[in-house]
Amino acid sequence: MIEMKIAGLTIDPITNTPIVILKDMHNHKAIPIWIGLFEASAIATELENVVFPRPMTHDLFTEFLKSFEVAVNRIEIVDIRNNTFFANIYLTREGRHFIIDARPSDAIAIALRMRAPIFVDESVIEKSRNIDFGVKLNDLDKLKEEKIREFLENLSAEDFGKYKM
Repeated sequence: MIEMKIAGLTIDPITNTPIVILKDMHNHKAIPIWIGLFEASAIATELENVVFPRPMTHDLFTEFLKSFEVAVNRIEIVDIRNNTFFANIYLTREGRHFIIDARPSDAIAIALRMRAPIFVDESVIEKSRNIDFGVKLNDLDKLKEEKIREFLENLSAEDFGKYKM
């Protein structure tokens, strides 16, 4: 297992999907993980120390853990299967240890709130280099064509004088 930290959040320009970037503590290895918009928001708000007047889902879960004196020891991103990442959250309560299966994005959001370390199995880093992004060159051409068609369909009569050729 390699301890990692969040290097940042970005958006995949093709799919407009958020990506969390993890880097090892020495900045030698990195891994991108595509995540949902809500999870990206949960990670970003914690990184930026944004506090909402009412608890969001990850905040609620964290408060639940604290109320029952459950410690989050660490999270581990343990596998990639069919381009899907898998993670575990390691918990302790009254000397008993528990492991909970989780999506990496949720596990990361909780680890940030509980100040728990993030680990990634080295095999996951290796497998992530071979992820099938599912966008072939043909698909990119179709995507461009759809974007152009969408742009042209949404032009109004007033727009025609705005753009110079």
